[in-house]
Amino acid sequence: MRTHIFAFTLSIVICAAARAELKWEQTLIELHPAAGDKEAVGHFKYQNTGNQPVRIKSVHTSCGCTAAQTQKDEVPPGDKGEIMATFKIGDRTGTQVKAVTVDTDDPVNATTVLTLKAVIPQEIEINPSLVFWGQGEAPNPKTIVVRAGKDFHLKHLTVTSSNPDFKTKVEQAGTGEFKINVQPRETSGITAATLTIQPENSAKAFYATARVTNAPAIQ
Repeated sequence: MRTHIFAFTLSIVICAAARAELKWEQTLIELHPAAGDKEAVGHFKYQNTGNQPVRIKSVHTSCGCTAAQTQKDEVPPGDKGEIMATFKIGDRTGTQVKAVTVDTDDPVNATTVLTLKAVIPQEIEINPSLVFWGQGEAPNPKTIVVRAGKDFHLKHLTVTSSNPDFKTKVEQAGTGEFKINVQPRETSGITAATLTIQPENSAKAFYATARVTNAPAIQ
């Protein structure tokens, strides 16, 4: 009986002593890519602080614009490594938050969610991005204001309308600021146009919308 008790107690001690655990330096990384950067890369570093290996079962991201990869599938005791997350910026601006989920056989923390935050500089600000008229409303011009974002220079821009029933005229309103006057030919029927705003020396195009809706005419 005493032998069985001793063996049971010893197994508990061994199980308690034998552990695997990944410790992360940080689970949130904030990046500030420069204007023109095509991607933002975060390095999430870890270490196995236990005395048993940890197996990384899977790594997956919250969207198709982000990819993640691990250096190894199994992390020996005391070993270090990292998960590299790459966010494709594309035409995105502003604050972008992406998640990377790491599944392991770590008995303490089987699943860890890593967060990649990218603050992408905004090249221009468009206000408002939609101008509209109600049916029967006088077809007077309405104005969209375009301003250069922080650390950007805006000297010239062009605007094209997808619908010839909407005319546009660009006026410079100050340093780094322009006014786009939009005017429909008529407001008797429902119609719309996409306005393509192209700053000079920029690879990106920006968009606004002009529309005649079935809302009541504004008196």
